[in-house]
Amino acid sequence: MIDSHCHLDPATYGGDEGVDLVVARARAAGVDRMLTVGSGYGFGSAERALAVARRHPEVRASVGLHPHDARDFTEARFASLLDMATAPEVLALGEMGLDFHYDNSPRDVQRSVFREQLRAARGLALPVIIHDRDSDGETLRILDDEGAWAGGVLYHCYTGSLAAMEEIVARGGYLSIPGIVTFKTAGEMLEVAARCPEDRLLVETDAPFLTPVPHRGKKNEPAYVVHTLERVAQARGCSAAHLDAVTTANTLRFFRWEA
Repeated sequence: MIDSHCHLDPATYGGDEGVDLVVARARAAGVDRMLTVGSGYGFGSAERALAVARRHPEVRASVGLHPHDARDFTEARFASLLDMATAPEVLALGEMGLDFHYDNSPRDVQRSVFREQLRAARGLALPVIIHDRDSDGETLRILDDEGAWAGGVLYHCYTGSLAAMEEIVARGGYLSIPGIVTFKTAGEMLEVAARCPEDRLLVETDAPFLTPVPHRGKKNEPAYVVHTLERVAQARGCSAAHLDAVTTANTLRFFRWEA
């Protein structure tokens, strides 16, 4: 199995030794690859994610500027980020996008920084990981404006509608389903998980957040992606083994990750 999106930040898991234990538990659970996302914990996120990927051969990284951190953008910091993006351990830029739910950064700044990253990804020939919350379709429109789809677009932690899912996949995009699908309140998420085209579907933990049932109340970690996989397989009426093979192949293809 692959956890296509987690945040193995030493600051969250008790330092490097804590991350080592999390990775070991993932391997014991059958999760033999993880993509740690270097975005969301300030500008230091990218450097720490790259360091984790360099220490663990089963881990690869992305680097990016989360919309929450867009307000702290500087040209120098962005140049440093793009330099890290050329490392062989880095497979994508992101997560990036718009978050109009929390509005931790001004919306005009979020838009500008999002576009900057999409243009950089095109220049680097890297796919992008998208964070979209309450943007009312604006994230999609910016992706269209910037011609981002050809380079690879993954909507992570997808909790949107069926209609939006259809728009994303029609453009060539991918979706990643988080542990929310195991919650009693999953609702339309289960239908999305059931109806998303097989070749566009990934699974993730978004660890340390969104811990799936039956581990609610604990800090999330990649080992728990098995529960998300099983619930999505149930929704699709297929075996977990089949979905594991499908989502593994999709993840490797999207990130151009060597098998």
